[in-house]
Amino acid sequence: MSSQQKLVVAHAPYWHDGSKISTKNYNIMIAALPAVLMGISQYGAPALAVIAFAMAFAMIWEVIWNLILGKPASIGDGSAAVTGMLLGMLMPATAPWWVIALGTFIAIIVGKQIFGGIGFNPLNPPLLALAMLVISFKGVFDFDEALRHYDLGFVMTYPLADLKAFGTGAIGKFSLGDLFMGRQAGAIGSTFGLGLIVGGLYLMLRGHMRWEISLSFLAGVFITALLFNLSDPAKYASPVFHLLTGYTLIAAFFLVPEDSSSPANFIPMLIFGAMAGLGTVLIRNIGAYVDGVPFAILLMNLANPLLDKIRPKAIGKVVENA
Repeated sequence: MSSQQKLVVAHAPYWHDGSKISTKNYNIMIAALPAVLMGISQYGAPALAVIAFAMAFAMIWEVIWNLILGKPASIGDGSAAVTGMLLGMLMPATAPWWVIALGTFIAIIVGKQIFGGIGFNPLNPPLLALAMLVISFKGVFDFDEALRHYDLGFVMTYPLADLKAFGTGAIGKFSLGDLFMGRQAGAIGSTFGLGLIVGGLYLMLRGHMRWEISLSFLAGVFITALLFNLSDPAKYASPVFHLLTGYTLIAAFFLVPEDSSSPANFIPMLIFGAMAGLGTVLIRNIGAYVDGVPFAILLMNLANPLLDKIRPKAIGKVVENA
């Protein structure tokens, strides 16, 4: 008789905890509202139009795809709406409608549906769309040029662009308090640090976000930026500056922890977040792009299947000759 050890587990049927995909997605939209409302209050109707168009186009592309494949409508789960909302938050208030339409097509069809739909996408859909748009239409994401006609009563320049071009001497005009409260040029939903943190804490407390990835990402950004800053304070900004500018906070709480494109096990989650944070600062400081968030996270998305192979030993009751 074989002496191989076997584990005993329960058999089907299993209990369902009552959670729904739509519940999580609607909570994500609620959590994002403070940052979205701040962007709309600053940039007015153009910002509202970008968010509305992005959500509408995202849902339209999903409906069209379902019709082509003969699938039942799936926009009720809120996934397409969340994807459109997040992409709209990553764009300037002056983004033209055709860029929004193209971006949502990339996010919904290329980033998600061709891989099988929700839960099967290997890359974060909004970030995939953002990266392709930034590479293809760099001028659209030149926030200094795009938002130059806005006069909101504070310094309306893009902090990361100033840092890239002129070093730390050009960013002294920004106080950390102003950056935290969104008094800076940038994407519609990425500048209001307080609102993004509140939204992230809401998702954590509701159990809709894995804190391990978010906090390790912020730690990766902080530690890497600190090392750069210590090596040359005149050239490289402080770690707090990097945390409060660009796409850092919206990425930490709304993009990096995306379920399908990030690890599910504890140690891989920590590695995933930390390496994405490291890559973000490397690209900002020595790379070709002003903000490294989309490219760093997409690279880690590609590494996700390998990282998730790092897992603890199975726990179970050992029974002889089960």
